Amino acid sequence: MKRTILMSAVVGFSVICFSFMPDGKKAWDAPAAAASKANPQKGAESISNGKALFAKHCQSCHGKTGLGDGTKASELKTEPGDFSKAAFQGQSDGAIFYKVSEGRDDMPSFKKKMTEANDIWDVVNFVRTLKK
Repeated sequence: MKRTILMSAVVGFSVICFSFMPDGKKAWDAPAAAASKANPQKGAESISNGKALFAKHCQSCHGKTGLGDGTKASELKTEPGDFSKAAFQGQSDGAIFYKVSEGRDDMPSFKKKMTEANDIWDVVNFVRTLKK
């Protein structure tokens, strides 16, 4: 009985700990179904469109080159992230699409702001170019 209670406590503690990043922030993982979505957009035209949309909707917080140093970044409660880092670039296109679509905390949802069918996918393709 004591062993069962102890194991339950350890498992519960582990779930809580692994739900947060090393800096204490809650991890932001896309649901598996969203993360596995395939990107239907390809090519230079998509990246160009994504760059224009990024400049209009994202640059003020994320910065011109996606380093998280936009003019509004210092006003945010949450750090906007660095798109050039391996941790960001290691996400699937579907995961990035989900996060842009849905938003969280200071990151707004863009599914109603980028209303053309492939606009968010174009932004995903553009931010892929921001790696170091």
